[in-house]
Amino acid sequence: MEFLEESVAQEITDRTTTEPAETPTTAEPETAPGKELLLEELRKINLLDEEQIDLEEVARLKRQFYIRHNEESQAKYQEYIAQGGNAEDYVADPDTCEAEFKELLATLRDKKQALRRRIAEQQLQNSQRKSAIIDELKAISADTDNVNRQYQRVKELQAEFKTIGDVPQEHATELWKSYTAAIELFYDQWKVNKELRDYDFRKNLAEKQLLLDEAVRLGEEADVITAFHRLQELHQKWRETGPVAKELRDEIWDRFKDASATVNKRYQAHFEERKAKERENEQAKTQLCERIEAIDLTEPASYARWNELTKLIIDTQEEWKKLGFASRKTNNALFTRFRAACDAFFTAKAAFFKEIKTNLAENLEKKTRLCEQAEALKDSTEWRKTTDALVELQKQWKSIGAVPKKHSDAIWRRFMDACDHFFEQKKKSTSAVRRTEHENLKTKQAIVARLTELNAPDCAADRAEAIAEINQLRTRWQETGHVPFRDKDKLHDAYRTTVGELFEKYDIRENRARMASFENNIERLSSDDNRLIRERERLMRTLEQRRNELKTYNNNMGFFNSKTKSGEQIMREMQRKMQHISTEIAEIEKKITLIDSKL
Repeated sequence: MEFLEESVAQEITDRTTTEPAETPTTAEPETAPGKELLLEELRKINLLDEEQIDLEEVARLKRQFYIRHNEESQAKYQEYIAQGGNAEDYVADPDTCEAEFKELLATLRDKKQALRRRIAEQQLQNSQRKSAIIDELKAISADTDNVNRQYQRVKELQAEFKTIGDVPQEHATELWKSYTAAIELFYDQWKVNKELRDYDFRKNLAEKQLLLDEAVRLGEEADVITAFHRLQELHQKWRETGPVAKELRDEIWDRFKDASATVNKRYQAHFEERKAKERENEQAKTQLCERIEAIDLTEPASYARWNELTKLIIDTQEEWKKLGFASRKTNNALFTRFRAACDAFFTAKAAFFKEIKTNLAENLEKKTRLCEQAEALKDSTEWRKTTDALVELQKQWKSIGAVPKKHSDAIWRRFMDACDHFFEQKKKSTSAVRRTEHENLKTKQAIVARLTELNAPDCAADRAEAIAEINQLRTRWQETGHVPFRDKDKLHDAYRTTVGELFEKYDIRENRARMASFENNIERLSSDDNRLIRERERLMRTLEQRRNELKTYNNNMGFFNSKTKSGEQIMREMQRKMQHISTEIAEIEKKITLIDSKL
């Protein structure tokens, strides 16, 4: 995949005024228009003359282009991974748009380099010309006998000095100081035509006062960068303006220097503030990287957990997009780190889902074979042998995991239809147990009668003794076998109603009451193995859901800070829910054990 290249914003045009070592550009949002539009803008810039090319604008276009380029590359990569592709085999498609973009950048770079060479050569020539003028001014001032006759020549030299363009930055200050000293030396020694000299001083003072006034106004300019660059122009004009009266020189220069200091301080504060914001963004982005890197990719073991973590990743990516740039030297490295952490997560997720898909397919194949075996046995009349065989198949079915959701109901119905068919045929052909059922009927009727006596208003039995006897009667009821089918519901309803009233009368705990009700329901279903198996399957699914919920709560406990008041409240609430779920799990396991005893 492609990475953002180093910004061409480093190619800042040489300046002839003093600036900070690094002139930051205005922060831009990390979003960009389409690559084609950015390419078209770069084509237009490429048609300009070298002097018209704005490298900061080129840098902005490049940053936006590669933001869009990286987003598209990342989207293609994620699509490839989501479709089951191997991250190590991924090869990005060539980008013709990027190739042209790079060619245009190279052309612009060559143009600006050629321009800088020409400017450097011209500035060197300008420096030599100005040095020659300074030398001539010094020679004129040194000839004290003829200095008065050289006034017009000095004015010509001053005019010529002003018309000469920029010089190399490292020579500018020294040349200006030497020039100023030479001019001031000349005027100090010039004693002819004092009125003309004073007029010159007054004119220069008026010009410098205007420059001073504008420098003071720049201290209130809203655009700090514009104010700074305008100040550099004022300094250049100040250097080009002749001297003022000796007694005013220090005063007006100090005032101009103070006004300049105000602008320079605001300029420096502006970039310090921006750097502070970049440091904040760097810290925030580092924390987002650490948040994703802290995820244990070996821990998620369910669809729900992977989806929960996926939401966390997406939310973190949204937070990232809202943050501005970090410092130039760390921004790209942080983006690479963040993207690598996200890629690692989605690669692990794809591997998990691929493995789950394979397991689901294998489970479907296993359950299909069980269906075929059950269908082969459904018409058998060897009741005991076939019953044992089908029960064994049902146990195997329970040991096999889930199948693809689209096949789940159909494969379950196919298996149960085969089992139901056999057990219906068995039920119709079995009548040998009738006598035992009648004996069981008498026993259970006696149990109901005794429970009714204990429920009578005038029963004076001790509470503890009554509860103990109720439990013994319930145990005896469970141990007693089937009753005739025509009496089953009526007898069971009487038993259930009486037990429920006894639970209220003797204040037996609610969970015991629920368990009693469940036992009664299982008793009613005890002659129907198919319905018992289906009830067991339902409980197993509920048990698995509760266990997953408990595991999720245990995992989430690590995300909260118990040292804060809100953190303590959340943890207490989670612990209460976890205790409730644990109680439910124990009760469900108890119910499953009861069903297993009936099968």
